[in-house]
Order: sequence, then structure tokens, then C-alpha cells
Amino acid sequence: MNLSPRHQLLLGLALAALMAMTRGQHFATVNLPSASWAVFFLAGVLLKPRWVFPVLFLEASLLDMAAVQWAGVSDWCMSPAYWMLVPAYGSLWLGGRLYAGMHRQQLSNLLLLAAVVSVSAFVCYLFSGGGFLFFSGRYPDPSLAQLGERIGVYYPRNLTSMALYVGAACILFISLQAAFAGRKSEVQS
Repeated sequence: MNLSPRHQLLLGLALAALMAMTRGQHFATVNLPSASWAVFFLAGVLLKPRWVFPVLFLEASLLDMAAVQWAGVSDWCMSPAYWMLVPAYGSLWLGGRLYAGMHRQQLSNLLLLAAVVSVSAFVCYLFSGGGFLFFSGRYPDPSLAQLGERIGVYYPRNLTSMALYVGAACILFISLQAAFAGRKSEVQS
């Protein structure tokens, strides 16, 4: 996808705002599932600068710290395992980059998108959920069996939330393309 720097900036700001509005319990009036996984994936697809990833990770971390410090959110997830979110979110961002390189303007490409989203989300969960299980110190005897159970419980929920936002982004993208194509044909007439 070849977006202008201006459009990339606008999309980057929109993705950062979406993450801020949906990450945890940061805004009491907005009760939407977290868009963080989708934000990292979509940033990989749509935004070319590599510095976007660390900026989004910094935003997520600052939101988490602010929530714990000032909003009374539990610090249960704040542990040495928190740093496993770097490769977790990195797998989403890299999955987005991978998809961007394979993207074609064809309806059949939606199957490829679904596959890349699913695999990226699974790898993300292995790092985030597995990392928390094994490195947080919250579980005395972590095992692969526990990880398997946790995958069965949490991966489908996280994948569903991610698919919701990526699907909405696809619908918006297709709608905008159709609108601009219609306007372009009117101008040429």
C-alpha cells in the first residue's frame, strides 16, 4: 500500500488515539475491547517508518503505568514479564509488514489477511501470555499444560477483538477507496 506521508501521519494519530481509548480501563466512559493488538498489526501494514513501533510501544507502556499509578488499575500484570510485550507486539507489527508486502487489491486476499492476522496473534499470545506465565513470578510451577489451557481461554478472545478492529479497518479502507475512485472518475468526466 502506497500511502502519502500525510495520510500515514493521520492514520498513525488515529491508531494511537484508538489504542489510548481502548487500552484497559483508562477511560471510564469508553468500554470497548482493547485495540492494542490490532493497532500494532495495522501500523505494520499501513505505516512505513520503523520508528512507529517503538513510539506505539512507549504509548502503551505509558498508558499502563498511568493506569496503575493514577487510575487505580491493578498492577498484577506489571512484572519482569512485561518486557515480553516487546516481541509480542513486534510479532504483530512484523506480521503487518509481511502482509503489506503480499497485499493485492483482490477480494481473495482477505483469506491471506485472515491467515496472517491469526498467525501473528498466536505468536503474540505465545510471547505475551506465555511470557507472563513463565516469567512474571506469579505462578509457582508454570508448565506447558498450563500454557495450553491459557491459550484455549485467552487466545480466542484476543483474536476476536483483533479481528473486529482489523475487519472494521478493511471495511473503512474499501469504502474510502470506492469513494475516491468514484470522485476521481467524476473529475475525469
